[in-house]
Amino acid sequence: MITGYLHTPFNKSLVMGGILALTVLFPTCVMSTPEEIMRALELTPDIENGKKVYPLCANCHMQNGWGKEDGSFPVIAGQHRNVLIKQLSDIRTKNRDNPTMYPFTDPGSVGGAQGVSDVTAYIASMPKDPEPGVGSGQKLDYARELYRKQCFQCHGKKGHGDNESFIPSLKGQHYAYLLRQLEWIRDGYRKNSNPVMVGKIKNMSDDELSAVADYLSRLK
Repeated sequence: MITGYLHTPFNKSLVMGGILALTVLFPTCVMSTPEEIMRALELTPDIENGKKVYPLCANCHMQNGWGKEDGSFPVIAGQHRNVLIKQLSDIRTKNRDNPTMYPFTDPGSVGGAQGVSDVTAYIASMPKDPEPGVGSGQKLDYARELYRKQCFQCHGKKGHGDNESFIPSLKGQHYAYLLRQLEWIRDGYRKNSNPVMVGKIKNMSDDELSAVADYLSRLK
C-alpha cells in the first residue's frame, strides 16, 4: 500500500509550493512537472484497478516487476510512484524515446490519467528484486567514492532517490540497464534527462560509469 497517496487528500497548490521550495533548496536536483503529471498525482489511485492494468507491463517487466537481468527491461517494482508517473508521461508524450513502450503507454491501453495513477501505485507497492543483475565487482571501493562525489547529492547515500522530487531509486537495479541509461544520458540520447545529471556525468568514462552501475546494482 502506498502511504501518503491512498489516504491523504491531494492539494495541488501544496504540491506545487513544495516543488518550488525544493527548487530553491536543491536547485541541482529538481525539475519542473508538466500538467499531465499533476493530473495523475491529484487523483486517488485505485491499486486494485492498477493490478488489472499491470499485465500490460508484465509482458516485458515480468509478473513480479523485476525485468530481466540482461538489462533489456529494468526493475520497476518498488520504484517511487512519482518517478513512475513522470516516466510514463514522458514516454507517452514522446519526451523520452522508447518505441517498445509506446503501445503500452497509450491512453487506449493503460487508460488516461486515472489509469496512470492506478498502475503506478500498484507497481510502487511491489517488492523489489532481491537479486538483480550485477557487474564484475572489481572496482566497488572506487565506485563508492565516485558515487559519493557525483551522485550522492540527489540520489542519497544508499541510492534511494526521493519520491517528492521525482528522483528515482537506483539501488537494486540491474547493472546492465543502469550502465546503458548512464551512457545514454551522458551521450545525449535521453531527451528527458535532468540537465544537472548530464553535467555531472558528461566527462565520466565508460569504465567509471560501469563501476558506478555495478555499485548501485549491489545496494540493498
